[in-house]
Amino acid sequence: MLTCRIIKNRTMKDVKNKVAYITGGTKGIGFAVAQTLLGQGMRVAISGRSQSSVDQALKEFNNDAVLGIVSNVGKMADEKDAVAKILDKWGQVDVVLANAGVGNFAPIDEMTDEDWHQMIDTNLNGAFHTLKASVEALKKSEGYYITLASLAGTNFFAKGAGYNASKFGVVGFTQAAMLDLRQYGIKVSTIMPGSVSTHFNNNEPDEKDAWKIQPEDIGELVLDLLQMNERTLPSKIEVRPTRPDKK
Repeated sequence: MLTCRIIKNRTMKDVKNKVAYITGGTKGIGFAVAQTLLGQGMRVAISGRSQSSVDQALKEFNNDAVLGIVSNVGKMADEKDAVAKILDKWGQVDVVLANAGVGNFAPIDEMTDEDWHQMIDTNLNGAFHTLKASVEALKKSEGYYITLASLAGTNFFAKGAGYNASKFGVVGFTQAAMLDLRQYGIKVSTIMPGSVSTHFNNNEPDEKDAWKIQPEDIGELVLDLLQMNERTLPSKIEVRPTRPDKK
């Protein structure tokens, strides 16, 4: 006979005043995660590739607890500079979300060198650069490093060779990094969403996307990870819409 133990009045881990760095945080999933963490009293640094996108996001946040940084995650120097700015402002980094990503979809015989390298540089190299730049700060805080991968990181599809390659790489990279870094008290997870209602791949979110995962759902998931008991690590999380669109 199976028995279960009900734990009442679970105490949620306090994340107030913790510092998070979110790449690609000016819109979509990154923006929504930032909003969620700000709502819990965290301080959040967001990065984007252009000053205009960062300025627009800061205007929408209208919150003194947000730091905006221009950074191309495909460049190690940019990410080191971003982390240095965060440490200069707040003196710590507790959470890093490598969220910046891009998708270019075409048959392999039609894919350009530029499209291939943009995906590898942003999605895969970016995850490495962001972790490498922040890892010493995360050791000090015994923090959390999270990558935003995709179900495309384990499921290949036509016209997805470049995107699949980058996201398969992100999943493998994150899981190996988890094994390397847990000895320092650093938690490492990868989140692998399916269809999310964002502007990704030139989509315009509207009523047609109601069936999809919403960006704020990923924000809630990130918060759940941060509040998980120290003894438990969900290292690879697949997330799907409950009811896929009927085509």
